[in-house]
Amino acid sequence: MREPATSNYYAGHSALTDPGAYASLIGGLALDIPALCRILHGLLIHEAWIERQGFDPAAFAGQSRATLPVSKRLDQLLAIDPRPLTIARPGESRALATCRDFALILCAVLRQHGVQARVRCGFGSYFTGHPYHDHWVCEYWARDERRWVLVDAELDEPHRNLLKFDFEPTDVPRTAFITGIEAWQRCRTGAIDPAQLGHGTTSGLFFARVNLARDLLALAKKEISPWDTWRAAREPHLELDEAALLLWDGLAQRGEEGAVDIAPSLSAPPWL
Repeated sequence: MREPATSNYYAGHSALTDPGAYASLIGGLALDIPALCRILHGLLIHEAWIERQGFDPAAFAGQSRATLPVSKRLDQLLAIDPRPLTIARPGESRALATCRDFALILCAVLRQHGVQARVRCGFGSYFTGHPYHDHWVCEYWARDERRWVLVDAELDEPHRNLLKFDFEPTDVPRTAFITGIEAWQRCRTGAIDPAQLGHGTTSGLFFARVNLARDLLALAKKEISPWDTWRAAREPHLELDEAALLLWDGLAQRGEEGAVDIAPSLSAPPWL
């Protein structure tokens, strides 16, 4: 795999990964990806895993599941517990999060170290529910290996014990996580049944389009977008006619290389 054409693009912060006043704080963390993932496990807890890990949901009352810019997330974490980030917090002292928060903070730390990193939106095949479940991970360019490496910073030992995945979260196989771009293309070629992917009760080509858009936007360093309002979509926007299918086929074909140019056209989904 060849190195990204814009060699420093993904080493620079986006509006969301910019740590602001905390640049030296996260820059002081060791560039050790397994250790960084363990640090995140001690700072965040996924909303869906509170009770599974034996914690009281009431302890997180008033916290929002909304993804925060990294600078705001660090504000929150240090307000809860001002000790160094390397000290794992008790479960009830962690911040409520989703998979995107784990990916975003890891991406921020890597970018602060000058590593090319980006957040990817797609589908994991290692969760319960849908065979391909809506998910976000971090991806970094391993220069020595000349490849992009997927890291699922959310996956800790409780996840491993329940989900029984057989890979290292610091190098997720491309068979276990597929990007939004890949998922759309596989649905359209018949390699994947669109009904197998989604989030909750929402699935099919509609959701494949949502994550295709969000993946392209994340590649353009817009890790949060109006496409996150997909829960508000109603008919007729849940269906795609032939013209729409061809349009999205073309966007997927342009893929990673075209994401930055494509992003302005994805500034708002059709239901807004």
